[in-house]
Amino acid sequence: MIRLYMSMSLDGFIAGPDDRPGQELGRGGGRLFDWLDDRHGDGPSGQVYREALATGALISGRRTYELAGRWGGDHHGGVPIHVLTHRVDPADTPPGSARYYTDVAACAEEARAAAGDRVVMVHGAGAAQALLRAGLLDEVEIHLVPVLLGEGRRLFEGTGPAELDLVRQLPDRDVLHLRYAVRR
Repeated sequence: MIRLYMSMSLDGFIAGPDDRPGQELGRGGGRLFDWLDDRHGDGPSGQVYREALATGALISGRRTYELAGRWGGDHHGGVPIHVLTHRVDPADTPPGSARYYTDVAACAEEARAAAGDRVVMVHGAGAAQALLRAGLLDEVEIHLVPVLLGEGRRLFEGTGPAELDLVRQLPDRDVLHLRYAVRR
């Protein structure tokens, strides 16, 4: 199971404008993660956070990976990190368990194998778009935040049409956690 986990504004942005090193979430984008203040609680946000940490592998886009400081080579609990990129510099050795992939199908296959019976977590618009276009994304979990950023980085830009079935909705303070199955 490959599942996208992404916080998003009501108008479809996952980062505000001018996202870059030192301002990784863009202007105003930090608001998308206020729900994490409740991640250690017993409510829906705590449940969603614990589920995310129980995933067995990670697929990330290269841009997200770099903006996150490569997570220091460990996203959570030492799970393997699979980074989708357009090109691999042989001199660039990724830290920890991270590996680079230019082929989306190979990346997905190896992430599934690494995760075993656990879910593969996906981060980043580029990775999500590539997996969705390739028909390899099984579920979309959106942490929908009631804010309009107006501009920034869109999550589903250029993916083409897709049918989704709502499988779960969990409201919490300042967020609605939505999970959809991607219809095949």
